[in-house]
Amino acid sequence: MSHAWMPASPCGDGCVASAPRTAGKVRQAWRAFTAVTALLCGVWLAFALLLPGKQRESVVRLWFHAVLRAFGVRLEVHGPKRFQAVPQRGVLVASNHVSWLDELAIDAVQPIKLVAKKDIKSWPVLGRIITAVGTVYLDRERLRELPKTVEELAATLRGGSAVGIHAEGTTWCGLASGRYKPALFQAALDAGVPVRPIVLRYRVDGHVSTQPAFIGSDTLVDSIRRVLRVKGLTVEVHVLDEIAPGRAADRRELAKLAKEQSNRLTSTELEVARSTGDTHRAPAVSPLVA
Repeated sequence: MSHAWMPASPCGDGCVASAPRTAGKVRQAWRAFTAVTALLCGVWLAFALLLPGKQRESVVRLWFHAVLRAFGVRLEVHGPKRFQAVPQRGVLVASNHVSWLDELAIDAVQPIKLVAKKDIKSWPVLGRIITAVGTVYLDRERLRELPKTVEELAATLRGGSAVGIHAEGTTWCGLASGRYKPALFQAALDAGVPVRPIVLRYRVDGHVSTQPAFIGSDTLVDSIRRVLRVKGLTVEVHVLDEIAPGRAADRRELAKLAKEQSNRLTSTELEVARSTGDTHRAPAVSPLVA
């Protein structure tokens, strides 16, 4: 695998608009307190992982949902309520990537094994919990290990698990998205399992919002503070139709099919939230909304 796999996003600080409405100081403080409390309660998930399958999944899913709510984020699921159409059959879940909230939203729908960048492992509390639920880490500085990662994912998929990837390989602002990188789609081909495209979209008061985006010079703390301030934030998880095994001849065609299906999700009913200080204009790249 060449270093050309390494993705880059043109999204930067100018893509993040100021919030049209902000929560009061007391509300922000309460959110921070409940978020920290919810995260600390996550240490008990170690015991939940010892429960039988369905009970374990329910406890983990409810915890991720509780953390979202603690941060003031509502969750909406559009389409099937699970990523696996057939229980115990593996599926590769391919999503766009906007925010650190993405992992919380995905696991709040159905806890799955995610492929994530290595630095997430060092996040306080949350990193350990995400690791405990089976996250596979990819070191973008050591891409020679990518074939080994693909083999590991294929074995996991053959075992009947749902595995999630952020197909763009990096975060975008949410108004636009990048090309889906084909490398990790090879795992679905090797395992002979379907691909389930999903689209994550954030909105405030019915408008697409860039507030949760984790881009540019953002640190994790900066992004968390911005999320705590915004009022009326909702994350939509759009679960699209599966792409059956055999529809694509190779990983590039499979990635293209997943991207095309995601692009069919239009948002003509949702306007972009414009506000004072918003310097973003969607760049001339492949759009998230067609």
